[in-house]
Amino acid sequence: MEMAIGSHPTCKLTPTKSLLSSSRVIEPSKLNPIYSSSWQKRQFHGRALSIKTKSINSRTPLRNSVKCSVTEATDSTTEIKPQLVRRDGIRNIAIVAHVDHGKTTLVDAMLRQAKVFRDNQFMQERIMDSNDIERERGITILSKNTSIQYNDTKINIIDTPGHSDFGGEVERILNMVEGILLVVDSVEGPMPQTRFVLKKALEFGHAVIVVVNKIDRSSARPDYVVNSTFELFIELNANDEQCDFQVIYASGIKGTAGLSPEKLADDLGPLFETIVRCIPGPQIAKDGVLQMLATSIEYDEHKGRIAIGRLHAGALRRGMDVRICSSENECRFGKVSELFVYEKFNRVPVDTVEAGDICAVCGFDDIQIGETIADRAFGMPLPSIKVEEPTVRMAFSINTSPFVGREGKYVTGRNLRDRLFRELERNLAMKVEDGETSDTLIVSGRGTLHITILIENMRREGYEFMVGPPKVINKKVNDKLLEPYEIAIVEVPEEYMGPVVELLGRRRGQMIDMQGTGAEGQTMMKYKIPTRGLLGLRNSILTVSRGTALLNTIFDEYGPWAGDINTRDLGSLVAFEGGTSTSYALASSQDRGQMFIRPGADVYKGQIVGIHQRPGDLSLNVCKKKAATNVRSNKEVSVVLDTPVEFSLDDCIEYIQEDELVEVTPASIRMCKNPKMLKKFRGN
Repeated sequence: MEMAIGSHPTCKLTPTKSLLSSSRVIEPSKLNPIYSSSWQKRQFHGRALSIKTKSINSRTPLRNSVKCSVTEATDSTTEIKPQLVRRDGIRNIAIVAHVDHGKTTLVDAMLRQAKVFRDNQFMQERIMDSNDIERERGITILSKNTSIQYNDTKINIIDTPGHSDFGGEVERILNMVEGILLVVDSVEGPMPQTRFVLKKALEFGHAVIVVVNKIDRSSARPDYVVNSTFELFIELNANDEQCDFQVIYASGIKGTAGLSPEKLADDLGPLFETIVRCIPGPQIAKDGVLQMLATSIEYDEHKGRIAIGRLHAGALRRGMDVRICSSENECRFGKVSELFVYEKFNRVPVDTVEAGDICAVCGFDDIQIGETIADRAFGMPLPSIKVEEPTVRMAFSINTSPFVGREGKYVTGRNLRDRLFRELERNLAMKVEDGETSDTLIVSGRGTLHITILIENMRREGYEFMVGPPKVINKKVNDKLLEPYEIAIVEVPEEYMGPVVELLGRRRGQMIDMQGTGAEGQTMMKYKIPTRGLLGLRNSILTVSRGTALLNTIFDEYGPWAGDINTRDLGSLVAFEGGTSTSYALASSQDRGQMFIRPGADVYKGQIVGIHQRPGDLSLNVCKKKAATNVRSNKEVSVVLDTPVEFSLDDCIEYIQEDELVEVTPASIRMCKNPKMLKKFRGN
């Protein structure tokens, strides 16, 4: 399928024949078949690419082209195909970007200019980030659906996470859309997560519109960003049509966009026009049998489980009897109780949904992500959703500290197990396995942040438990031990380059590239580093750079074992007696290192109360009281205590070593020594 943009204000999608003589276009059959496996594969994995990619040396320099091309699906087989048509009144798009490149702010501007809200209605910033943790951390964690109406076209928009740890959210929603808006910062250019989401979109065969955002920044360098993005397309083996992408320059916070950085319109009109023009409508089998893949699951107290996905074929009606199929061809029957589509910022009940639209379905209490809602008589399952394997694991266990049950509501092993396995129903990138003991579970995820968000959610729900240090998941191939490697991009001022390079070198990092950025005095370094070397790196790199460094990482590949890595040079201060901490004891203890606690805090034996200033652990008594005598002193000696170090949940998880645990409760986060691992503390 090709779309050419000329001087006309609008253009229609017209199918053309393949440009290669060796390929031929399969004419859709008029029959009403049950879907063949090859057609299902194209529906799910995207349009097949029929144009051979030229060599890199023969490519011409990138220009601000106004042509949008989408490849027509072709197949060299002679199987019977259903009649496929384009639904022109709908565009399904996902907005993807690296973290902090402004995609959620851009969605806010799109909603505002599409009159989703009244002029006098209060609209908070980053309205798509509705989760409390998302607002506190300033990142998108869960993908969310909304829609706008532009002229006669309904545009379904899916806002996706930008952090690499939540890449599973991006992977599972890409089958719902036909194109993506790739948002790139006008200064930083393509970053690790940009590469990841673009690679997945190109594998699906999606059309791509590149949005150079934050073009109003004083240090913007749009030419460099566009050329870097073009080079990224080549590295990812994009075909000629995909490399001929449309570029839009925008300022999400101002709500302006244009085809050139010097000439921006007063609104986002050029962006809307480009979406309608360059993103094809959904390819559907209108007269085929019903097929809808459950891509996301939500829960409502009144409606129960709500399955969200795109209707691939047929029509879905309220009250309709359907078949629910898993990828293993195991089917069961159900009935659609309620049906919704997304209009503006709300779910609106409807009676019928036609193929190509994104909808929400109620009535199935046991439906899972990846299952297919199909026709009751002739339904066949669509290919299940596949996501990349986890790279980091952590051990979850019941709380065994003396303070167990003081603050939490759910403290038993059964509560912990039920909650973790319930998380698997919607978090496809996570895995849960039984541990060495009956009260221990191993949780695997894409990174420490991925698992930390789960821990924080469980805290707020009233759970009380303990977690061990993060460990990487290694593989053995041909009797060789392989470990995961990641690409780390560090942006740091020039005066702190030396300490940062030394730190990354100690953690087995290998420098791949180093260059100056648009900002004055800033240097960007690109490293390939074992995932083990990244554990606890964020705090260390902020310390050596005085809080000025920016670190971004993404999984690269499995490689040979890099050797031993020491992630912490200093030991811990451990309380050897329980009780209430006193100023008298802390005054002498703070000479040994930095303390975590204040006077009056309850502590127990084995709790970590500070950072030792030397390697190795040191046990001390922070509950010691001043001896009372009958000799009256002339004046009381005032005690001056240093401000204790306050660690967040992320900091604690990065800090702990193999023989240490983090105690997580709704009100407190403590660290302690693992009582199951005997270790001699160095005495006073």
